[in-house]
Amino acid sequence: MGNFTQHESLDLAGVVILRIHLDFGNHLDISRDYDTTATMSTAFVRRTTKILILNPNSSASMTHGVEEAIRGINLPLSTEIYTYTAPPASPASINDGDDVQQSADVVLRNLQETGILKEYDAVLVACYSVHPLVHLIQENWPHLAVTGIFEASIVTSLSLLPYQDNWGIVTTGKFWEKHLSDGVHHFVGSENSNSRFAGVETTGLNAGDFHGGVDPVVVRQKLCEATKRLLDRGVQAVVMGCAGMAGLEDIIRSVATEGRGEEAGKKLLVIDGVKAGVGLLEQMVRNKRMFQRS
Repeated sequence: MGNFTQHESLDLAGVVILRIHLDFGNHLDISRDYDTTATMSTAFVRRTTKILILNPNSSASMTHGVEEAIRGINLPLSTEIYTYTAPPASPASINDGDDVQQSADVVLRNLQETGILKEYDAVLVACYSVHPLVHLIQENWPHLAVTGIFEASIVTSLSLLPYQDNWGIVTTGKFWEKHLSDGVHHFVGSENSNSRFAGVETTGLNAGDFHGGVDPVVVRQKLCEATKRLLDRGVQAVVMGCAGMAGLEDIIRSVATEGRGEEAGKKLLVIDGVKAGVGLLEQMVRNKRMFQRS
């Protein structure tokens, strides 16, 4: 039986509005709302999870790239995904520390002015950096589950790899080598180099270049070169260190297949921080509901 969705809506006082969602797992979601001019009554069966993917730069094309990647994820029908693109005052591409801070200032002000976060259960900050918005949203909206694609990629890498295997990051410009390396060490709680973290390789591009700024042939070449350098360090997981890389997993895997063989290429973990973040937030929302009292 395929997915079944029924929506009935009658604009009459006291007439029930019925919404039914039935998926392959036979989960039934029924909610009833009555017009408040009559006797109010609701029947609540199951909560949905609303996740906001927050792009802190002002590039709509980058947000669209993220949306395309998300459409390929097998999500339960009870999970709703929304996207946000920062206002024009935010940089179109976040390429250094000044851009990171500017984007945080612009977006935080916009979130406070609009109050939109009250509509969601979780927020994913879709900038591959140690982005201030992660802790700023956690502090200002404590009801939310919050993470960034940077943090989610680390958790996913360490969770999926056998203890003896290591991982690394392929990203954009030179600035990110130290920024991300320091960020990894801080996140895992170690000032010294984590033996499982093999480091960062850069393409020399910026985030906007992955969505029309540069000839796709050049993008592929530079991404392949950076991936090869990282694979030469013996990594078993490659993290795509830029939200703009969403959808480019096959390029990275092709380098592993060419250098290590087809079987090793299939086994390589190619981690998209956006997808990792969505999966992690789903679990975080469930855990908050399980372990906290509302």
